[in-house]
Amino acid sequence: MNLIANFAVLSSRRAIFDLPVCDLGWDDALVFINELLSIPVGQTSISFVNARNMLTTLRDSEYRAVLAQNLLLPDGPGLDIASKVAHGSPFPASLKAADFVPALLTFMEMPRRIGLVGSTPEAVRKTALAFRRHAPWHEFIVISDSFDEAEGGSTIVKEIDQQRLDLLIVGATTPSQQKWVHRNIRADHARLVLAVGDLFADVAGTARRSPTIVRRLGLERAYRRTQKPARLGLQYSLGFAAFLYYVLQYGRSRRKRILSRSR
Repeated sequence: MNLIANFAVLSSRRAIFDLPVCDLGWDDALVFINELLSIPVGQTSISFVNARNMLTTLRDSEYRAVLAQNLLLPDGPGLDIASKVAHGSPFPASLKAADFVPALLTFMEMPRRIGLVGSTPEAVRKTALAFRRHAPWHEFIVISDSFDEAEGGSTIVKEIDQQRLDLLIVGATTPSQQKWVHRNIRADHARLVLAVGDLFADVAGTARRSPTIVRRLGLERAYRRTQKPARLGLQYSLGFAAFLYYVLQYGRSRRKRILSRSR
């Protein structure tokens, strides 16, 4: 992360499980991230984090170390719950990648070269078409229509080497893929790197999105559980219950640390 990005995170953040999560509202986040593209040196990597990501950091120290070096944007009601417990209020905005990235493309008035990596051929192709219609003044380059960090990783890096990108959008949906991005994407590859999870599937329509009213109420994940087999629904429920448990544990330990420092 470059110095300006690091300063912004330090000045406007909330610690969730001791990881700094940016607490800017929509307008401020758009302005700030757009400004990062204008910085002549350095690179900023951005990850959109939800309850599942944050829970994973508690058992995967390497993944936690990667996220600690990224600019983290809050996504979903799980982060709001954690923020309420730890800081007394929810985040100013839930910056879901499927909503935030198209808004950022519109907000960026200067034409940019934008690379796309992953996740499936159909999803990347449809997303590239959708983005070209949405923001035709940018140039969208499909770097790879799949994401196999083991077999195709070197090919992806070689292709990125040939492009002069301003922004790289990577459909990294797993911790291992985010680790690969951290290890392989260099500062000269792109000024800004977005690890966007299921963005391509959402934009392309290959993943079934919840109704608008469900998303506004913050019940998208609960809705999706009803669309999945019972076993997967149980796994999601247990995972969220575990997240809530650790949120409460963290809240208690944080209060103890604050009280011990005030004595």
